[in-house]
Amino acid sequence: MSTATTTELSYHHLTPKDLPTENSPTSKFSQKTILNLLNTKCTTSLQHLKQAHSLILKTSHFKDHYIAGSLVKCYANPHFDSLDCSTQVFNHVKNPNVFVWNTMIKAFLDNNQPCNAISFYYKMVVSNSKANKYTYPPLLKACTQLQAVEEGVQVHAQLVKHGLRGDRHIKSTGIQMYVSFGRLLDARNLFDESGESDVVCWNAMIDGYMKCGNVEAAKRLFGHMTDKNIGTWNTMISGFARHGMIEEARESFNQMPEKDDISWSAIIDGCNNGGYFKEALEIFHEMRREKIRPRKFVLSSVLASCSNVAALDQGRWIHTYIERNSIPLDAVLGTSLIDMYAQCGSIHLAWEVFEKMKQKEVYTWNAMIGGLAMHGHAEDAIGLFCKMKRENLKPNDITFVGILNACAHSGLVDEGLKYLNSMKQIYGAEPKVEHYGCVVDILGRVGLLTEAEELINSMPMEPNAAVWGALLGACRKHGNVELGQRVGKILLELEPQNSGRYALLSNIYAKAGRWEDVANVRKLMKERGVKTSTARSTINLDGRVQELKVGDGSHPQMQEIYLMLERIIERLKLEGYFPNTSQVLFDINEEEKETALGYHSEKLAIAFGLLETKPGTTIRVVKNLRVCDDCHSATKLISKIYNREIIVRDRVRYHHFKNGTCSCQDFW
Repeated sequence: MSTATTTELSYHHLTPKDLPTENSPTSKFSQKTILNLLNTKCTTSLQHLKQAHSLILKTSHFKDHYIAGSLVKCYANPHFDSLDCSTQVFNHVKNPNVFVWNTMIKAFLDNNQPCNAISFYYKMVVSNSKANKYTYPPLLKACTQLQAVEEGVQVHAQLVKHGLRGDRHIKSTGIQMYVSFGRLLDARNLFDESGESDVVCWNAMIDGYMKCGNVEAAKRLFGHMTDKNIGTWNTMISGFARHGMIEEARESFNQMPEKDDISWSAIIDGCNNGGYFKEALEIFHEMRREKIRPRKFVLSSVLASCSNVAALDQGRWIHTYIERNSIPLDAVLGTSLIDMYAQCGSIHLAWEVFEKMKQKEVYTWNAMIGGLAMHGHAEDAIGLFCKMKRENLKPNDITFVGILNACAHSGLVDEGLKYLNSMKQIYGAEPKVEHYGCVVDILGRVGLLTEAEELINSMPMEPNAAVWGALLGACRKHGNVELGQRVGKILLELEPQNSGRYALLSNIYAKAGRWEDVANVRKLMKERGVKTSTARSTINLDGRVQELKVGDGSHPQMQEIYLMLERIIERLKLEGYFPNTSQVLFDINEEEKETALGYHSEKLAIAFGLLETKPGTTIRVVKNLRVCDDCHSATKLISKIYNREIIVRDRVRYHHFKNGTCSCQDFW
């Protein structure tokens, strides 16, 4: 970087005390003054940094390695997007010392360029510059990010050669690296090497065992610890929960002599990661009973729990808590709120949060676009996408998944194809398999099955099960048995243990009355030991998540629910309702088919909602599988007969039933 370029910069953004006066020589600026300027005024403003750079050159402080290295570090701030300036500054440093080299290596890591970090280290070795203990942690992290096993082993050998293997920070980072490679023995050898292992090393090793599924080894190592601090307990809790061992996680949590915010977050996050959302909410209620004030990261975790079980009341309580306690609504917390409201069926409240947010990231826009797509508001999703472009925000892969899903849920074929083509032509982004899958879904939903199959065959990558699954779903919808049979066989080879694929193929055969083929599919499932996914629906009443499953008599009010459902079906028949028995997967008589349809889990949940809520109350149901045609038709009629708004979220999208109609317009 030339002196002429930087000295042309103006100083007018710096305060008078930061700059030399007309009567004072610039040489009076000490190293301390310059460093203070870099560490305060230049951390948030690229313009100030450039002015400081000019001052450094003018006062001949650039030859000071500590100042030059600090300048490299400031330019490497990811918010400035000025890493190239860091490199240019480095290239003008004469005989850089280890501090300057280390700063440049870390700069690459901080800017998501781990490969360059490793390359720069090799340059450092070639230049005969001696590394120190601060050189290796970022290098080990770079190898971890790249999953560069060979390079990681070489870096480890280098630090051993320099006598640095006993450094605790290096040890913990090395343990984490070997764990990420799945090389637990190497990680344990490093842990057991000479030199004291601090709590970070213990946590890294225990967490490594947990992540690799060796729970017993983690428990043994944990038992050997004499000084168990809060962080280690938190590691155990997260690990147990990650493996679905919720009882063990709760037991460890309850045994903790002291808990911090991270402890509560660990158990709640662990429950979320294991799919135990109901339990996560129960723990949050316990936290509230103990008068513990939740921080932002806990609130985000609980909002995720609310999203997954459509616990709108709890989600709204958190929103109120945020406002009453003047908690800043940053991009992460705001996006969590948007997602919660969208997932709980209140897309208008999600929109309100989005509009009020001052700080938005790309993932915030993605959450709103995805929410609108799920609710069938394709035009609004497209409008928001256009607004995003006007604000010069670059859409990413997830943005396009959201906008393509919006097109799929509304049958916008031309628009969907346009967005797929624009990804590469306009945004320079190569479409991935999930984007092709969305477009296959778009074509299949409107009956363009030949075109959908042609698109699959023209994909530049191997189609995965999700892509073929979208086509199989379209075959079921449009009754194309021949294509469905062909696609079904492909899917059963790709995912031989996915019960949903067998069910969908059986459904196609059953709809066509091909009962022998249905029996053959069921026989194949039995031979392969495939277990079917139990259909279940949840409903949130008075802050409690209630789960309903077909044939499950464990619910204390099941008898009342069945009686209520029988009354509902009687009223439906008086209104002209006839069960759609074409999707029953058994060759049984019509009366038995009607009975089988009548007790689907979403009908049980709706009956429970009508039984337990006041007239006019909105009923919200979440189902783990796709809503069948019969339940969809019945729910439309129930909303009219009982004058209720019923919101059902199935595996694919949201359905808002009101006055006998559905927001999806029977297109889902």
